[in-house]
Amino acid sequence: MIVQSGTIELNSKDAAMGRIVMIGVVLVAITLFGFSLVTIGGNGSVTANAVLEMPPQDIAGFARAIDPYNWQFPQDFGAHPEFQTEWWYYTGNLFAADGERFGFQFTIFRRALSAAAAESASEWRTDQIYMAHFTVSHVSGGKFYHEERYSRGSAGLAGATADPRYHVWLEDWQILAQDDAASITTIQAASDDFAIDLTLEQVKPPALQGNNGLSPKSDEPGNASYYYSLSRLLTAGTVTVQGKAYTVEGVSWKDHEFSTSALGSTAQGWDWFGLIFDDNSEVMLGQIRQTDGGKEPAFGGLFIYPDGSTRYLSADDFTITALDTWTSPHTGAVYPSGWDIVIAADDLQLAFTVLPAIADQELHSGAIAYWEGAVDVRGDVTGVGYAELTGYVDTMQGRF
Repeated sequence: MIVQSGTIELNSKDAAMGRIVMIGVVLVAITLFGFSLVTIGGNGSVTANAVLEMPPQDIAGFARAIDPYNWQFPQDFGAHPEFQTEWWYYTGNLFAADGERFGFQFTIFRRALSAAAAESASEWRTDQIYMAHFTVSHVSGGKFYHEERYSRGSAGLAGATADPRYHVWLEDWQILAQDDAASITTIQAASDDFAIDLTLEQVKPPALQGNNGLSPKSDEPGNASYYYSLSRLLTAGTVTVQGKAYTVEGVSWKDHEFSTSALGSTAQGWDWFGLIFDDNSEVMLGQIRQTDGGKEPAFGGLFIYPDGSTRYLSADDFTITALDTWTSPHTGAVYPSGWDIVIAADDLQLAFTVLPAIADQELHSGAIAYWEGAVDVRGDVTGVGYAELTGYVDTMQGRF
């Protein structure tokens, strides 16, 4: 197992689309560490006959996201191994009775190394690699904690299923349904300095992004993902930082995407927002930044009304204007920090400001750095959410 983690001292500041699949990191880890990726965990006895080959560089044999998808829940909460890339992404804003505030991100990624399933008598052999990112933002304490792990989808080390119940795990980090419909799930993850043990209750149906869940990332057929969100999950449980446990309540957001070669050839990175408003509505907004400084017109957003109905937002239906910048002391990258957002779509007219809950929420211990953090919303609507900013250190080409 490979673990990279960090703790950052921050100054408290009232200012902080996809998901990141760091295939370059995974391939380097496999190449350098090989068998060490599978030496911890597992269920029962296994034979140590481990061979893991480098993956092909093309996408031949993998399914593509081209036509609208026939969704079946809760089955589609599980894995879709016919696609090369998949992730289960959760973020939330949580509050303790004494005023302490926290944000969290917990994401498990799956990456297929080959379109053909591995056949071997060894329990170690697999064509699936899993990676997890886990962060806690101690907003009131001004600290950001982050860790990432890798494992292979064999010998019980990591996996994803909806049979008999929804369950996604990487060793002892896991998402687990508590009922057959997966309307109530738990998330458990612990690092040396921080941990979460949370229960999440689904109160709205899955919100299908794009065209019935087909979310284009460029105008080329196949450069898309199948993508749904659970935009409001009532959340309660425990957050632990530096050995102190806090009982918390709040709201969380789930994204689940699966695809093969989603980004267009000129994409640099993206700015993504999942915002949960106090009036019981939510919105996903995103913009894919191009290498020439422009924006990809194919990708838009989705507004979720209080009753769970949705409205697609084209790229022309909203504007995102950065208000300030923040320079990372870790990578030197310059990120936007604070945004004015205007939605102007016929009868849906909203203007609001999104501000980082704390400035430094950059994951920088891996091969790719990105900013992912808790934010506040003020204006025509109020609330909380998460923002994800990629491509400010390195291009996302070849990684998603």
